[in-house]
Amino acid sequence: MTDTSLKVLTYNIHKGFSASNWRFILHDIKDAMRDIDADIVFLQEIHGERVISKNRFDDWPNNSQLEFLADQVWPHHAYGKNAIYKAGDHGNAILSKYAFVEWENIDVSIMKSASRSLLHGTNQIAGSDKKIHVICIHLGLFGMERERQLAALVQRIDSHVPADEPLIIGGDFNDWRGRAAYHFHHDLGVKEVFKDSCGAYARTFPAWHPLLSMDRIYYRGLEVVNCSNLFGMPWRRLSDHTPLVAEFEK
Repeated sequence: MTDTSLKVLTYNIHKGFSASNWRFILHDIKDAMRDIDADIVFLQEIHGERVISKNRFDDWPNNSQLEFLADQVWPHHAYGKNAIYKAGDHGNAILSKYAFVEWENIDVSIMKSASRSLLHGTNQIAGSDKKIHVICIHLGLFGMERERQLAALVQRIDSHVPADEPLIIGGDFNDWRGRAAYHFHHDLGVKEVFKDSCGAYARTFPAWHPLLSMDRIYYRGLEVVNCSNLFGMPWRRLSDHTPLVAEFEK
């Protein structure tokens, strides 16, 4: 990262547990994320509250997972609940080194049994009058569900993101068939970092042997400097997804 670049990371952290759910590894995720030193982080499947885990695990943080991960590195953060249940909740989060001008969590759930939302924030870039829109999303598992959620995302961008303001969309799209490209490219003029730079989407799932292209970073109004799929160690032993990193010119 330099003074003229903007580094982003997107990561489905599997609620802070290993892919097998046998180990609580949020502390390892925190250390690994800090080594990347991204300016903006998109997180999916992050717990807001989880009463049962606090009682079961000695190293469960005293504060929320969001505050625990953001501490002393990302002073600005937003959290949007996706799923609410008796023992707690989980959803999407954005961690940022830049202040939020505003943010909103938009419910795009199609089925009561599968709550989904998109988290839309607007950040003020330090030392500049430029604003950047950042949207963190975790789409549904079913094709028809994703189609309607993508349509809602397109409508949100059309109505709330001016064409001359930069935009980054990061998250777990569950879109192994690549259907999102039609909506983004044709409707919004949005590109995907890896598809545009490397010719193919990054394979991110399962982390121990990535075969499916589930996670994406889309952008508009920025220039890509480089991108990386973090599929090696220590990432392959952490979540069930591998993280993606992209660096843009400011």
